[in-house]
Amino acid sequence: MAKKKTEETPEEVVAEEPVELEKEPNLLEDAQQALAQEHDNFLRLAAEYDNFRKRSAREKDCIYVDAATDTVKAFLSVYDNLSRAVQTQTADDAYKKGVEMTMAEMEKVLASLGVSAFGAVGESFDPSRHNAVMHMEDESLGENTIAEVFQPGFLMKERVIRFAMVKVAN
Repeated sequence: MAKKKTEETPEEVVAEEPVELEKEPNLLEDAQQALAQEHDNFLRLAAEYDNFRKRSAREKDCIYVDAATDTVKAFLSVYDNLSRAVQTQTADDAYKKGVEMTMAEMEKVLASLGVSAFGAVGESFDPSRHNAVMHMEDESLGENTIAEVFQPGFLMKERVIRFAMVKVAN
């Protein structure tokens, strides 16, 4: 006799064949992580570019100041020679007037570049701006006072171009 097929209930089917439920990858979480990583990379790149831009601007400014400083340094020996020529006694008034006019024009050009002289007699000695080449004792002058200036110093916008050579009292 033929065997009769018995009907199975759904609980029996589940019980007979264990089915493994595959976990689907959570695509949303993966996408959010990828987005967060890309956003972080973007922020880092933007910060790096900003730093590069600022550094380039600083370097550009420094290049101009360095070039101007080097140019002014080259002309300081001319200034010194003109200064000595102005102080020299001469019988030729036209010659003296010409040297004085040249010196005045040189001072005008230096002033237009933001260059100023410093290191006058009576100023207080500052080792960051003055080079003391001599020392003397004089009670009439105060402590660390400049008694004599051998060569004036020059500043270009608060930057020392040349230190003043001075004699310091006490």
